[in-house]
Amino acid sequence: MFDLTDVRYVKRIIVGNDNPQNLRSPAEIDAANELLNRCLHDAPKGVIIGTEKNFAILNVGEHQVVLQWLVYHVGFPRKPSWIQD
Repeated sequence: MFDLTDVRYVKRIIVGNDNPQNLRSPAEIDAANELLNRCLHDAPKGVIIGTEKNFAILNVGEHQVVLQWLVYHVGFPRKPSWIQD
């Protein structure tokens, strides 16, 4: 059983393209997915305590482009030593 009062550290992980001026490469998006999986499976195990679902509509010439990204908030009882901020 997870209690929210045990959370002492929150890691914010962005998966997807959140900045139209600086698009992320597929390798960077894969690295964010791997970090999220590591946060949920390695010790100390984190728990997703919140998500943000965002989008932006851009006009490129005559076309509209939609950028979508998710932000995961992963809570830990203590900061993992393998997380570099």
